[in-house]
Amino acid sequence: MIGDRWGVTDAETRLHFPCDDVVPRPVLQAWRGVTVHAPPERVWPWIAQIRLAPYSYDWIDNLGRRSPQELRGLPEPTPGEPFSRSGGRPLGRILSVTPGTQLTARIMGAAMSYLLAPEGARTRLLLKVVTGGGRLLAPFVSVGDLVMARRQLLKLKALAESS
Repeated sequence: MIGDRWGVTDAETRLHFPCDDVVPRPVLQAWRGVTVHAPPERVWPWIAQIRLAPYSYDWIDNLGRRSPQELRGLPEPTPGEPFSRSGGRPLGRILSVTPGTQLTARIMGAAMSYLLAPEGARTRLLLKVVTGGGRLLAPFVSVGDLVMARRQLLKLKALAESS
């Protein structure tokens, strides 16, 4: 499918992500990944902080409000909490968390998992998005998600590398 992969290896697309258990027969599967030149313990707090803002194109998906550029010292995320916020309003729900390793959530009909894979002093930050409906819309969702998720992962990478 168009836009279903960005920055991931074939081996990474074969990994099991927790969102695979949420949508057993997905219509759309999309993988995104980036190498962060920081250990997982510096990357994880930024993943956990997605609860405050989307960290993508703030003028689109955060109603012009800037995502926080400093860590806020949030407690670990827990299942049932809102996944993120847009313009201060809660969006989605966290489904599962393994602190320092993965965060899985549901938002706007899709399930997604962020996975941290250590590689020495670096971290592979992987994201998989799956949805079970909208077969005709799946290519458009895939391309739209690619644009937004790419921006988000690159922003999180920059913030973790500079912290």
